[in-house]
Amino acid sequence: MNIEQKTVSCSRGEIKEFKITNAGGASVRLSSVGAGIVSICVPDKNGVLQNVALGYKNLEDYFYDGPCAGKVPGRYANRIALGKFCLDGTDYQLRINNGPNALHGGPEGFANKIWDAAVDGEAVVFTLHSPDGDENYPGNLEAKVSYRWSEDNELRIDFSAKTDKATVVNLTNHTYFNLAGENSGTVLNHRMQLMCSHYLPTSDSLIPTGEIAPVAGTPMDFTELKELGKDIKQDFPALNYGKGYDNCWVVDDYRKGVLKQVATLRDEDSGRELAVFTTQPAAQVYTGNWLAGSPKNESGRSYNDYDGVAIECQGMPDAPNHPNFPSQVLRPGEEYNQTIIFKFRTF
Repeated sequence: MNIEQKTVSCSRGEIKEFKITNAGGASVRLSSVGAGIVSICVPDKNGVLQNVALGYKNLEDYFYDGPCAGKVPGRYANRIALGKFCLDGTDYQLRINNGPNALHGGPEGFANKIWDAAVDGEAVVFTLHSPDGDENYPGNLEAKVSYRWSEDNELRIDFSAKTDKATVVNLTNHTYFNLAGENSGTVLNHRMQLMCSHYLPTSDSLIPTGEIAPVAGTPMDFTELKELGKDIKQDFPALNYGKGYDNCWVVDDYRKGVLKQVATLRDEDSGRELAVFTTQPAAQVYTGNWLAGSPKNESGRSYNDYDGVAIECQGMPDAPNHPNFPSQVLRPGEEYNQTIIFKFRTF
């Protein structure tokens, strides 16, 4: 495994970039902006390497981008209703940045920070200190994200965190995939399967109601491989609220700390397939409904809506306000540990 490193200076400081390449020539590029993925180049069924992760030409464009492309949002990924939660009898008010709600840790969340970065053996490790009161979250939090790229095109992401005061934590990776190639247009012809027989209905601002509803008989049913675009225009609350899929599915037979496959994504023309594994209890699927106007990609254009799909394995949105959801509370002496694996292959 070969790891190359370089440093790019920008108005906000020095950005470290890493490229991990395996013996077959497949590679992953990473950036210290948001501990993010810049590109993933993998072969199609004919052995042709292409980047299948949406990204931008300029690393500086990753700061404050609306899509949060490739990055690690936090301290709490996804939404918290009205930015409010109560923990151990204390009420907290987070900064609001998504309609009436707090999204992805707030306007100065982890995705917009330059993380410390270093090579550790065959891994690239990013670390971040989030001080007590950061975006109004309690506790000094030490977060770590480790990336490993294998010879058989498997990207393993390990997340960990520790705190000195009770807090809430929810970390994920927000890469958008287009298995035909990042500049090839819509992904609505991709087929997806989710190992999830239930999803979380939401309000019109995408906050879970608390119900865990079956997908059977609804456009939310991806228990068998189905085109992303097949039902996306149906008159259904979840699809109307988000102009497409931007919803959280509940992992079947979830057990804390147990790694299992939760999704498959396929592009028939290229023959590329992505299998997603995680220890997380849920997966937010977002079909890039608001990608238009994004920073320019390597080809010099902004992406259009639906040019990529994000499969964000995570804790459930607004879990601090729903006791029936798996807890995202982290206390002193405990360690937050979660894993996501993106495994690429051909068929």
